[in-house]
Amino acid sequence: MNFFSELKRRNALLFWFGLFNLAVAIVCLVLMPFEETQILGVNRWLKPFKFYSSVGIMVLTMGWLLYYLNNPKKVKTYSWLIVITMFFENGLIITQAIRKTTSHFNNTSILNGIVFNIMGGLILVFTITAILICISFFKQKQFSIPAAYVWGIRLGLLFFVFFSLEGGLMVGLLSHTIGGPDGGPGLPLVNWSTRYGDLRIAHFLGLHSLQVLPLFGNYIAKTKKQTITFSIVYFIIVAVLFLQAMKGIPLLF
Repeated sequence: MNFFSELKRRNALLFWFGLFNLAVAIVCLVLMPFEETQILGVNRWLKPFKFYSSVGIMVLTMGWLLYYLNNPKKVKTYSWLIVITMFFENGLIITQAIRKTTSHFNNTSILNGIVFNIMGGLILVFTITAILICISFFKQKQFSIPAAYVWGIRLGLLFFVFFSLEGGLMVGLLSHTIGGPDGGPGLPLVNWSTRYGDLRIAHFLGLHSLQVLPLFGNYIAKTKKQTITFSIVYFIIVAVLFLQAMKGIPLLF
């Protein structure tokens, strides 16, 4: 409770928006056992659940981290850009699930193509916002937190941006599966392909460096060097998983 109280104090806008996303994710989870409709071989509420969960965690993380920037005007602007882009991005994903069709890589009709293009535009704006946040953390020299933590935040944001660009590769391929079609057998919950390479694995782990690296820097690392070393190892692991997927090899083979 102290954590959530502090999170609300730091950034009330992102606090409430983060909880909103997690609440929608829970609703999707509750609906799954009662749903028979499948999209690409999985429950139609699975994708909205994953995206609302992931975005909820990301938003709460951003709310916590932006507090360390000493420019309140920029923080307010960044916060609103995150809320606007992610509200409509996830809104379109769940709308397509309600319509019983896919949201990403869907050009099967004029309407679906428009939805997909709007989503691409929203993600572009969000990515630019994330880049500006990352730059702000690298430009700011004075922090009230240990250097190990600062570098966990900086590298977490940098990797978050870098691996978010992998989404552009998937858009170019109109697929997240390498060596076979999207859909089919996958790991429980995440649905990562058990037959072919899946770009979502590296994408997922890369995006969540936003949580992993700051946590390591704050709670485990004693020095900046330890944070940087851990970050390099983490990056190599995710890069290897990306290359494995590009060769069409599933995570478990």
